[in-house]
Amino acid sequence: MTEVLLGIDTNEQRARAQAETVVDLFETADLEAYLLHDFVENPEGASVVQVDAVHRAQEILEAADVPVHLREGSGDPATSIVGTAADLGVDAICVAGRKRSPAGKMLFGSVSQSVILNTERPVLLCSPSETP
Repeated sequence: MTEVLLGIDTNEQRARAQAETVVDLFETADLEAYLLHDFVENPEGASVVQVDAVHRAQEILEAADVPVHLREGSGDPATSIVGTAADLGVDAICVAGRKRSPAGKMLFGSVSQSVILNTERPVLLCSPSETP
């Protein structure tokens, strides 16, 4: 069984790209997916089941008969993704990149870059296509 952790933010296009990438690259009959949404700030006490992007990724994966498990974290997204991947012992991590300039990455950081640099696991980096 191949287990993949998808770090899902609130963008539905990126979530769709992540789910489609995982379905395209792995044998779905032998795949299990963990969808992690990290709440950086959550004063209302929202849950992962309330995040539309998570729902979108879950729909795509379940349509391909992939078992899906939902997880949520809080704090720094990169730390949460790497820590959850280690706790679960997944085989790979899938994150979606954002289009940022090098200066933007330096000023605001890059979750994808931090995940890649702080894990020993393979990391899939995907981005949504230009058309929805």
